[in-house]
Amino acid sequence: MTEEEIKNMQEEEQQEAEEQQENTAADGAETSEETADNDPAEEEEEKDPLEKALEEIEQLKTQMLYKTAEFDNYRKRTLKEKAELILNGGEKAVSAILPIIDDMERAIENGAKTDDIAVVREGMELIYNKMMKALEGLGVKEIETKDADFNTDVHEAVAMVPGMGDDKKGKVIDCLQKGYQLNDKVIRHAKVAVGQ
Repeated sequence: MTEEEIKNMQEEEQQEAEEQQENTAADGAETSEETADNDPAEEEEEKDPLEKALEEIEQLKTQMLYKTAEFDNYRKRTLKEKAELILNGGEKAVSAILPIIDDMERAIENGAKTDDIAVVREGMELIYNKMMKALEGLGVKEIETKDADFNTDVHEAVAMVPGMGDDKKGKVIDCLQKGYQLNDKVIRHAKVAVGQ
């Protein structure tokens, strides 16, 4: 072997040794990176259970405070809305009745100018019909009493009329005061005389 060949062989061996060192260093770096990646997970596992519980308690306390504040705001808002409804609940009814009051005032003024009873009666009937239409618009309707069976849910018996015959027994004979319902709820029972 010549000196050149020996030199070449030594250089090749040196290069292989350097490559092996580099590979070993790279493997070591990867291993240390993997170990570093595993460290946070190990830290979480190694974390004291008491600390975990305290953190969870703090989170739950914060959530509870938010929910309590939210509920308190809801309660205040609904109380305010209820108070407004109670205070201004009759606004719709009053608005429907105001034009009828205007008509009644005009009728009173015109009634003073005329002596014709028929004209006054006609004006009163028109006002009455207008009032009944306004009440129907608000959900008020008259309880039916004519030839109706006596019903304690909507009728109030103020008199019993004997000797009317079997066909009139338990039937409404006469209505002494009209009854009214508001949206199917009785607001005043009809006072009636019932056959016995």
